[in-house]
Amino acid sequence: MLLLGRLIGTVSSVSNLFPNPYRVKEVPLADYDGRGKVRLREEGRMVLYRDQACKSWDCVLVCPEYPTVAIRLFQVSEEVEAFDWFQQYALKLRPFYETLLLKAENIQPIVDCLRSHRDWSSAHIAVDRGLRECLKHNYIQSQINSRNASGQTPLHVACERGDVVCVRELLEESQARSDITDHDGDTPMHCAAKQERADVVEVLCLRMCNGVNELNKVGETPLHVACRLGRTEAIAALLAGGARCDVAGASGYPIHSAMKYSEKGCASALLTADPGQLHAEDPVYGGSPLHWSKNDEMCRMLLEQGCEVNYLSKTGESALHISTRRGRFEVAMVLLTHEADANLKGQGGNTALHLAMKMDRMDLIKALIVFGADMEIHNDLGETPGLIAARTSKGPNRKILLDMICSMGVQRCHPPTPSSPPAATPSAPVIGFEDLMHVAATVGAMSQGVDGGKTRKRKADRLLCLDGGGIKGLVLIQLLIALEREAGRPTRELFDWVSGTSTGGILALAIIHGKSMQYLRCLYFRMKEQVFNGSRPYESEPLEDFLKKEFGENTKMSDVRYPRVMVTSVLADRHPGELHIFRNYDTPSLARTPPYASTATFKSLAIPQEQLVWRAARSSGAAPTYFRPMGRFLDGGLLSNNPTLDAMTEVHQYNKALKAEGSRSPEAGYCGLPWNWQASPGGCWLCGCVPALQPPRAGQEHHGSQGAVQDAGGLLYRLGWLCGRQSHSLV
Repeated sequence: MLLLGRLIGTVSSVSNLFPNPYRVKEVPLADYDGRGKVRLREEGRMVLYRDQACKSWDCVLVCPEYPTVAIRLFQVSEEVEAFDWFQQYALKLRPFYETLLLKAENIQPIVDCLRSHRDWSSAHIAVDRGLRECLKHNYIQSQINSRNASGQTPLHVACERGDVVCVRELLEESQARSDITDHDGDTPMHCAAKQERADVVEVLCLRMCNGVNELNKVGETPLHVACRLGRTEAIAALLAGGARCDVAGASGYPIHSAMKYSEKGCASALLTADPGQLHAEDPVYGGSPLHWSKNDEMCRMLLEQGCEVNYLSKTGESALHISTRRGRFEVAMVLLTHEADANLKGQGGNTALHLAMKMDRMDLIKALIVFGADMEIHNDLGETPGLIAARTSKGPNRKILLDMICSMGVQRCHPPTPSSPPAATPSAPVIGFEDLMHVAATVGAMSQGVDGGKTRKRKADRLLCLDGGGIKGLVLIQLLIALEREAGRPTRELFDWVSGTSTGGILALAIIHGKSMQYLRCLYFRMKEQVFNGSRPYESEPLEDFLKKEFGENTKMSDVRYPRVMVTSVLADRHPGELHIFRNYDTPSLARTPPYASTATFKSLAIPQEQLVWRAARSSGAAPTYFRPMGRFLDGGLLSNNPTLDAMTEVHQYNKALKAEGSRSPEAGYCGLPWNWQASPGGCWLCGCVPALQPPRAGQEHHGSQGAVQDAGGLLYRLGWLCGRQSHSLV
């Protein structure tokens, strides 16, 4: 404290050595009646004296209310300066001292404003200082539409200050003009749009003031200005006052300004007022608002409202091209997870992967490859992404990038020409997934040809089992995408039964509802962003809202009858917990307790015709420590994380019950392999079906082409068994 006191004393003493000559101060009037004081000029109540003793020129304001005291406005040592400021003071201060009872402390702000803005009139000063009572003075009334050096009127100043009372008085009492523009082309409405509050805009709109849709010299309407500065309240007031969203400025529509400056609230207000702005093209590049998005939040908002994700601008580029070129990884991920086409060609025939390779951005390159970007696609110059990587990658990523490209099987990095040699083939044969698929298809076709393609009853069902694992369900999706690509048919058509637990249960329900694997891949990435936020345990509401949106809030399990689906969960209201299966079919009556009947202890369970799909998905994924229980249900992974055995048991019991009732399972598709070739420890290696094993009859022999087919089948069985062992935990 002692040190602080000394510091303040030092500053005070220094300021006394260099006094401010323009500091307003009350002085005895008698000091200017003695010798050495020469009266030089007098204007109204203001007098300019020459103090011969101090060699200074003093400007004094005489107040009739205080006959013994005067107010000294300045004390300068230069005659020219004194006469110059005296003229300014005498002209501009008269309305104030004739209207107000002035003292030194309240005249100082007026004088400071006058000195800071020499080009301002008394009306400007009165508005800036909030002295509304002075606006009625005749002299100020004559200057109510005067303009300063930048072309602004007092109404401009009042709007910039956000003084709604002053604005109202200028418009209603003084009849100030609202159509005057300053040197930048700004109307008072432009100035009002810069304010946080919307009061001034509302007053201007109420008075039907001009300029609500007027462009200034930089091509902005008041709506553009509000979007640029993020003034959400002003935007609402402007829209209510007649502002139009379809007035194009120099850089586009107001929605483009909101996207450029990442003002989500402003963009949302504009889209609510005019949903057509979602597809507005800017006049320069022809880009949609999505092309202008700079962060993932803005991008996600547009896509959720229906903005076209693959829209091409005048330059032939999609939003994915723009985000890749600008290195906006988060934006690119949002676009990809909303089904942006990673192979869409833009300017110069370049895909987003071409651009990412030029920039040497590993994060973008990996993301694009995961979402299906083609490594062999050529641009207009015949360049593949791999060739661009080999030419341009110079940093530490080069070896990693080239190794990754080679691991994907890219065989050449140079543009093909008529004289190019054929691609090299591996010296030693390697049996891979594609080889197995080709052999299976060939053997199936041979079988059909030899047997004459006769129709026979199906002896087995095809079963797909999907285990739990949270966001690692993406691995399941990638495997199913590969299977779909080879089969040429959607997963829904390849299987008669689909079973799943937890994340696998969500996948199973999505599959039977006809959602593509590419869509589900995007869905899982979106779920990661929207549901798994923060730390465990996660909030359940985002997950439930997500499931309702995808499956429908009122969709029942029985709404889709085929393929049949089994989703596992655990009934935790009993000890020990009991496995429960959500089905989309009615279980045949067996010599056991009906599965949905109530007891004296437990409430009945919902039948498929009443069971909501989203609740079934939520119940199967109610993992402890991750989400709250779904009523009495917990995550199915507690008892059946890999539901293969439970699903096979269910299929066996179902078929057994149908046989007992004299019925049979409805006819379904066929994977192309003879059923007696599908016997393996885990079922069919190709499609996961559960075979009805039939050993060959005693003495049966193979001969001719049929024998060759059987031998190929034996080889295929052995390869399939090996493949089944390697992927047992996933399918």
